[in-house]
Amino acid sequence: MLTSSQLSPTYNFTQIKTVNAPEHPLLLSQDRVIDAFTLLYATNNQHMYLADFNGLDRSLFIKALLDSHAESANQYLVAYKDEQQQAKLRWQEQHPGESAGVLASRTKQYQYLSGNIRRQDLIGTINRTEHSSQYQPGAFASCQLVFICAESLWKRESLWEFVMQTLNTGHYRVSSELSTIPLGCKVVLVGNSSVFSQLYQLDGNFKQHFPLLGEIAQEIDLSEHNEQTYQAWLNAIADTQSLQLADNAYLPLFKLSARITEHQNKLSLDSQRFVQLLAQAKAYSGSTHIDASHINKAIQQQKIRHNSQEVISSQNFDDRFIGLSTSGEVIGQVNGLTVIDLADYSYGEPARITASVHYGDGEVADIERKSELGGNIHAKGMMILSSCLYRIFGKDAPLHLNANIVFEQSYQEIDGDSASLAEYCCLISAIAEQPILQSLAVTGAIDQFGNVQAIGGVNEKIEGFFNLCQRRGLTGTQGIIIPKANTQQLNLCNSVIQAIEKDMFSIYQVEHIDQAVELLMGISAGDADAQNQFEKETLYGMVQARLDQLAGQEEEPELTPFAKVLTKLRFFR
Repeated sequence: MLTSSQLSPTYNFTQIKTVNAPEHPLLLSQDRVIDAFTLLYATNNQHMYLADFNGLDRSLFIKALLDSHAESANQYLVAYKDEQQQAKLRWQEQHPGESAGVLASRTKQYQYLSGNIRRQDLIGTINRTEHSSQYQPGAFASCQLVFICAESLWKRESLWEFVMQTLNTGHYRVSSELSTIPLGCKVVLVGNSSVFSQLYQLDGNFKQHFPLLGEIAQEIDLSEHNEQTYQAWLNAIADTQSLQLADNAYLPLFKLSARITEHQNKLSLDSQRFVQLLAQAKAYSGSTHIDASHINKAIQQQKIRHNSQEVISSQNFDDRFIGLSTSGEVIGQVNGLTVIDLADYSYGEPARITASVHYGDGEVADIERKSELGGNIHAKGMMILSSCLYRIFGKDAPLHLNANIVFEQSYQEIDGDSASLAEYCCLISAIAEQPILQSLAVTGAIDQFGNVQAIGGVNEKIEGFFNLCQRRGLTGTQGIIIPKANTQQLNLCNSVIQAIEKDMFSIYQVEHIDQAVELLMGISAGDADAQNQFEKETLYGMVQARLDQLAGQEEEPELTPFAKVLTKLRFFR
C-alpha cells in the first residue's frame, strides 16, 4: 500500500530574490538546438531544421534563440560588372556609399513565415510605375535568417520545389529585367519531428541542404537540472506577460508541469501553455503580481471550461444508467479503469468488465474485437492474457474451456492493453468461481510471464474512480491497484491525498498478477509443485480443479467399504 508521501512530487524552492537565472533561461535544456544553431552560422551551404512540438510558443523560442547569438553584420546587395563586363549582383558587408546604388539591405536579423506563404514573400517583387521600376526585397534579401513553417511550405509543392532549386543553385531570379540574386541568407525550417523524418526519406534535396537538426527538448529531468533553473524559466515566461510571480506561485506551476509530463522528476517546457495560463491568472487577479491563489483559480477554471463531457459521464454513473458497483463481491466481474482523451482534456472513467466460461476448445474470446469495437493493441493484450493463462495451466494439456470477456455498456472503440490485468483477474474469478471485491478497481498491462507493466494516464484513472467513490460515500475499503512501475508518475489532487491520509481510500502497487488476484479475492494464489500442481485450497488450485472438471478428469470421491460392496453387487446384476 502506498503512503501519502508517494502520491505527488516534492520540490525544494528558492526565494525569488536568490534565484540565479542563467543567461538565456528560455533555452533551458536546449543543448541540441544551440549546437545546431552555432553550426548554422559557422558553416557554408548548410541549413537547419528546427524540430519543435505541439505546445511550443514558436515566436518566443525563436526570439530567445536569436538573443543567444550575436547579430551578423549588415549586408548590402550591389551591382558590379564581371570580367566580361556583364552586370551582376553580389552581397557585401561594406556599404558602397551614396555614389553606388543599393538594391537591398539585409539589416533584419530574421523573419518567420507560415500559413499562406507566397513566392513574392520569399524573393520580393518589382514595383513598376509609369516611368520607373523598383525592386521590393522579400525575406531572402532582407533577413539574415529566414524561418519557414515546414508544413506550410511542404503543402505548396511548387513553392517547395522553388526553394529547393534556389538552395541547389545558390541564387534566384525575380524578373527578367533584374540579374539573378545570390541567396546569401540561411534558411531554418520549423516543424515537428515526424515531418523531418518524412522529408528526409522522400526528398534528396532536403537531405542535402538541411543536415543540421535542432530538436527542441519538451521537458527537463530534475536529476540533470535543479528546481532553481526551472524557476528561472518560469520567471522568463512571466516576464513576457510583464508579470511577477510570488514565492508561493511556484508549487502549483511545478505540480501542473509534472502532471503534463506524467513523471514526478520531470518538468514540462510547454511554453505556450504556461504563457496562456499566466495571462489567465493575470486576468483573474487584476494585478501583475501573481500568487498561488491566482494560479490555482486559473487551473480550476480552465478545467471547468473543458470538462463538460466528464460532468455528463459522472451524472450517468450517479443516475445508475451505467451500472458499476463500488461495494460487495461478484464472481467474474471487476472494475477496470479507462482514460477518455478529448482534443483538449482527459479524464478517467471506471468500466465494468465481466467474464463467463464454459466447456470449449480453449479460446479466450474478446467480444470487443469481435464486435469491431476493440483496437489492435487491445487485441494484442488479450492474446498475451491467453498466453499467460496457458503458461500457468496448460503446459501439459490443452484447456477445455471457452471464455468471453467484455467491457459492459461500452459503445465506443476501446484500445490499449492497460486493462489486461483486470481482464486476467476477472477470468480467474470466473473459472475458480471466487468473488472479486467491487470496492477495488484495477489497471495494468501484463506480459506472458505474469509481470505487471506500466500504463498511461494513471492519475486520471485513479481520480476518476475516487471521484465516483467519493460521491457515493467513502467507506475506507475502497481503493485502486496499479503497477508498481507507475508509482513515479503519481501526481494526485489534494482530495485523493487527504482521503488516503485519513485511511478512507487506498492505492496498492503490484509487480505480478498473483499479487493482484490475492488482493481482489482474498485468497492465496498458490505455488505449483514439481508436477505443476497447486494446493486445492489455493486460488490456482481451484482454477485447476475447475479446468479438470471441464476436461472430464474430475477426481472421483473415495468410496466407503459399504459403497464398494454395493458397487460390486450392481456390477453382477
